[in-house]
Amino acid sequence: MKRVLAIAVAAILPWLVSGCGEDTNVTVYKQGRYQGKPDTTPWDKSGPFKGDQSAWENAVKAGNQGQNEYVRVSGS
Repeated sequence: MKRVLAIAVAAILPWLVSGCGEDTNVTVYKQGRYQGKPDTTPWDKSGPFKGDQSAWENAVKAGNQGQNEYVRVSGS
């Protein structure tokens, strides 16, 4: 039984320790200039809004109202 446990620990230990290192090959900032992917607004992403900010805001407000307990309990 102890031998099986020792083999299991020996097999799992390298897998657990592998997540402890830092990846130094990733460079997203270089002397005053961001090198990563540029940010986009949520309504500019491909999907149902196609650049319409007001439609996106209305969809967010409607989704939030579905989570509002005061609205759900009163039945409005």
